[in-house]
Amino acid sequence: MITQISKLTLCAVALSWCFACSPSTKEKEAGSEQEVTTNDSTTSGLKIAYVEIDSIMNSYTFCVEQAKVLEEKSKNYQNQIASKGQSLQNSAMNFQQKVQQGQFTSEEEALKEQASLQKQQENLQKLQENLAVKFESEQQAFNNALRDSVHNFLAEYNKQKKFNLILTKSGDNILYADKAMDITEEVVAGLNNRYKAKK
Repeated sequence: MITQISKLTLCAVALSWCFACSPSTKEKEAGSEQEVTTNDSTTSGLKIAYVEIDSIMNSYTFCVEQAKVLEEKSKNYQNQIASKGQSLQNSAMNFQQKVQQGQFTSEEEALKEQASLQKQQENLQKLQENLAVKFESEQQAFNNALRDSVHNFLAEYNKQKKFNLILTKSGDNILYADKAMDITEEVVAGLNNRYKAKK
């Protein structure tokens, strides 16, 4: 069966990774000697920022809209399966009543209806499998689109900001982070402006 999904679940899956934005080649070359000769002190030269996943899930219009679309599709698929399942159940009950009341004129007639029930059951199982595969494909397409959207935005965004590393923060995956490193609001605003312009 296709389980009902939530916006939170969808986007959490899609955003459960870090965005590593590397410095330019010149910056790497210039800093290579220092990296060889120093240890802890090298971190002082790094520019690191983080983005709150929850804010992207709740405030990035593309994420919100597409999660709703997928949720509606999930409900639609569930309704299709439930409808077919109810029809099969009704047919099975009808068949049982006919058997009990001796309404079949021949064994051949009973076997024919029984075969029809088996076919319905097979069709229902096939429908469940097909819709599950279809929904998984649609969900994966959404996850890929969301990931690409954020990556592409950050690639442009970081041309000016020059961060060495941009991390995602969700729950306690980062035990401590200075709020000064939080660029969530700026990123969400940029994502929404970019999405609005594309629409």
